[in-house]
Amino acid sequence: MKVPFVDLKAQYAAMKEEIHASIMEVVENTAFVGGKYVDQFEKDFAEFCGCKYAVGMSSGTSALQLALLGLGVKPGDEVITAANTFIATTEAITHAGCSISLVDADAGNFNIDPALIEAAITERTKVLIPVHLYGQTADMDAVMEIAKKHNLLVLEDAAQAQGAEYKGKMAGSLGDAASFSFYPAKNLGAYGDAGIVVTNDEAVADRVRLFSNHGRRSATDHSVEGFNERLDGIQAAVLSTKLPRLQKWNDLRREAADRYNTLLSGLDVVTPGEMSYAKHIYHLYVIRIRERDKVRETMAEKGVGCGMHYPIPIHLLDAYKRLGKSAGSYPVTEKVASEILSLPIFPEITPEQQEYVAQSLAEVLEKVG
Repeated sequence: MKVPFVDLKAQYAAMKEEIHASIMEVVENTAFVGGKYVDQFEKDFAEFCGCKYAVGMSSGTSALQLALLGLGVKPGDEVITAANTFIATTEAITHAGCSISLVDADAGNFNIDPALIEAAITERTKVLIPVHLYGQTADMDAVMEIAKKHNLLVLEDAAQAQGAEYKGKMAGSLGDAASFSFYPAKNLGAYGDAGIVVTNDEAVADRVRLFSNHGRRSATDHSVEGFNERLDGIQAAVLSTKLPRLQKWNDLRREAADRYNTLLSGLDVVTPGEMSYAKHIYHLYVIRIRERDKVRETMAEKGVGCGMHYPIPIHLLDAYKRLGKSAGSYPVTEKVASEILSLPIFPEITPEQQEYVAQSLAEVLEKVG
């Protein structure tokens, strides 16, 4: 048996006719940039998140960057985020003109450790970016309490958390603004790059929209230098077609995660924990395991696709040598990075496929000793 890490073709096959019809409607109406399809998706996704405003973007990375600008950051401001994240988070901080400050992860959930945030705050700190990694929200009550105490803004990096919940509230509605990615492999994925910013602050939404469209107030009036980071009509139509299915897909991911938890219970692995405050939507099912690299290689030989998210921590990437952080700077992040393995998970994964993954993993673990 072969089990892919993710199977986008299975989802496409199940809704092929609807997808084709939505795309052709955009083409026939030549509504390629902006227009009613983008407007409708923005409205629907804002409502899904429990927010008043949403601004479609060309990618999740641009959503992060322009959300920061929408929140009013200035060159030289400092932004605190998790050491355990994808480079898009820190790229956005840099490209918004800010400096990066990292905080170590909580070993129990892989998200930023709130107990360490205050020690990282300086007089230049402007924004906190908790990352809802792998589909589980950070401990937002703790984050928001710190932000309120120090008069800081909070931007949720919800790139992997479409439909995740914190104490019954949707990811995206918990901070001052939030950014999402709709990269094709996400729980809600476009057919190319796409993203969105959501907020309950009209002024923030207005600034984000302004920056995303060349700083344009009208066809001929540009009040600031902006960017070209608009969501296109075809991606908006695809996302609108998929959005009504997202909750069901997330439920199927949760069922698959529960099944893995049972299948792996007798193995020498650490399965992902779901915090009491969270509804995890398992964008990724990430275990911790010994001899990770050997295990991944041998699993591939058995036809099982596995991933690593992310094996090199931000501060140890060549791109961030300027931060001056050496090995040992963020011990939890570094330890987790050496042990994490992402197993195949997608809404259409079958029990038989998961049983094969678990069986293969048991055999591999016995082999590597």
